[in-house]
Amino acid sequence: MVTLYGIRNCDTMKKAANWFEDTGRQCVLHDYRRDGLDEAKLRTFVAALGWEALLNKRGTTWRKLDDEEKDNITEDKAVALMLANVAMIKRPVWERDGEYMLGFAADDRPAIREFLDM
Repeated sequence: MVTLYGIRNCDTMKKAANWFEDTGRQCVLHDYRRDGLDEAKLRTFVAALGWEALLNKRGTTWRKLDDEEKDNITEDKAVALMLANVAMIKRPVWERDGEYMLGFAADDRPAIREFLDM
């Protein structure tokens, strides 16, 4: 079973879930806001994908942070920020059999298909 992690009302999450269903597959949607996200799971994402890839610096949540919070970012600081503000985690995170992939853009779709068919 594939799990999509993110925020349910996010446009990218909606597109990814719809695309996935259009392929005739089933997935579980894990909404960080509704279902939560614990540090252990986030650290698993970080180990698999890297905190730099997961931390969304383009979103409004990041831009609203004080410069002091953005300066000298480390893995631990990034994890703390993402746990406090789950909207700062890039979406979606795909999980299949303990393997992870990040994102959903048109260019990602061939790699996602390959990931899903592993």
